[in-house]
Amino acid sequence: MGACGFHYHHFVTAFRRLSIALCLNLAVLTTAYAQDGDAIDEMFSKLAAPEGEGWRIAETDILREWSKSGSAAMDMLLQRGEGALDIGDPESAIGHLTALTDHAPDFAAGWQARAAAFAMLGQTGPAIEDLRRALQLEPRHFVALTQLGALLEEMGDTHRALAAYRASLKIHPYQQEALDAVARLERETSGTRI
Repeated sequence: MGACGFHYHHFVTAFRRLSIALCLNLAVLTTAYAQDGDAIDEMFSKLAAPEGEGWRIAETDILREWSKSGSAAMDMLLQRGEGALDIGDPESAIGHLTALTDHAPDFAAGWQARAAAFAMLGQTGPAIEDLRRALQLEPRHFVALTQLGALLEEMGDTHRALAAYRASLKIHPYQQEALDAVARLERETSGTRI
């Protein structure tokens, strides 16, 4: 019994040390995540700043941050999916991006990119559903909001398209595509009012 008690004591001591180490690591990771959150919040502030050209750098930095899943393998799936989109191969893109969303369901960029692939194939329902998921994960995803506006506009839902474009512009007021769409849709809707 003495030997068993001795081993139990060592086990408890080792377990306590491991628990403390895990808590410390978690605290470091939480602080790093909070700092990353602070950094991206600062990028969004610069993105919306009315003066200067700092928004261009902020836009690039935000898009770069959004493309990082935390896993090299998942990042590669995103790159392959986006590469397939770039060459006009939405079927291959959907294959890569479905693997990505299956393995990294909390990675907004995967959902947004797959929505673009579905939209290229004219599959509006799945595209809108993927954009909904991307926006649940990252409500400030101005690219997803602008995509949503474009899909709603294609469907003839002018008022909701305008709302999506305007929401996107509140986050990123310099998006030319969204600015042009709002101007176009405002002209259309003002012409139909009595």
